[in-house]
Amino acid sequence: MPYTVLLVDDHDLIRQGLRRAFDRHRDFTVVAEASSVGAALQSAADKEPDVVVCDIRLPDGSGLEAVRTLRGQRPDIGLVVLTMYAGDEHLVAALEAGASAFVLKDAPSDDVVAAARHAAVSPRAFTAPDLASAMRRRMTPSGPRLSPRETEVLNLLAEGYGVGPIARRLFISESTTKTHVSKIYDKLGAANRAQAIMKSIQAGLISAELMARTD
Repeated sequence: MPYTVLLVDDHDLIRQGLRRAFDRHRDFTVVAEASSVGAALQSAADKEPDVVVCDIRLPDGSGLEAVRTLRGQRPDIGLVVLTMYAGDEHLVAALEAGASAFVLKDAPSDDVVAAARHAAVSPRAFTAPDLASAMRRRMTPSGPRLSPRETEVLNLLAEGYGVGPIARRLFISESTTKTHVSKIYDKLGAANRAQAIMKSIQAGLISAELMARTD
């Protein structure tokens, strides 16, 4: 029997692309799609998929919370975290949430399928690109260390969002957002957003590819 898959992403085009990728492989069948944390948890309860492929950023919360909840409910479920952010903080957060695999959205679709296959067979064994290097960097950190929330704010700053839109996307107050931005500037030794983005690229906190996609 093929492994059953639930796709969770708030962009219809992403889900369509993932469905086509899985449809090319006979050992998988997509049984449901969801665009929010709530819908993902409900679909997982209804369909009991073998694997869930879940984006981190969803309209009603973090996909990592969905991963953590599903891991608590079903120790044997395969959980693939899909994200556009390559920072170590997101990778480690996925590991700590109980994910089986961590894949970037700009990776080839076959990499996502391979991650899902790993997740189905070894749901509690975490895999990710450059995992060993990320663990070494975490054990011997160099340069500024940002919290997961500060990393989210930094990525949104890099995408061109202001304080108000960032607050709305992360479901936090504008004053809290300003505090995060101030802490980011302090940690990076930056006086403004442009300097913060440049210094964060140099420190490997965000990728130049992300900036290229937002130009």
